[in-house]
Amino acid sequence: MIAVGAATIAYLIATGQALTLDGLFLTLTALILAAGFGLYLIYMIRRAMEPAKPAVPAAKPATNTAPAKAAPVQG
Repeated sequence: MIAVGAATIAYLIATGQALTLDGLFLTLTALILAAGFGLYLIYMIRRAMEPAKPAVPAAKPATNTAPAKAAPVQG
């Protein structure tokens, strides 16, 4: 997508359409899209280079699974 945006800008400049009002807005749109995808690509590369975090150990099951007995009622 970055290459497509750059190719669009190059085409608009080469044909002279970048100097029209429509060409200016199309150039601006192509630059914004290319910059957005470029920033996302940089983010993904840096994220992939981070060391992996260790897995969280599973919680231990309760040792006493029987229901608690109620105290006898004196009366």
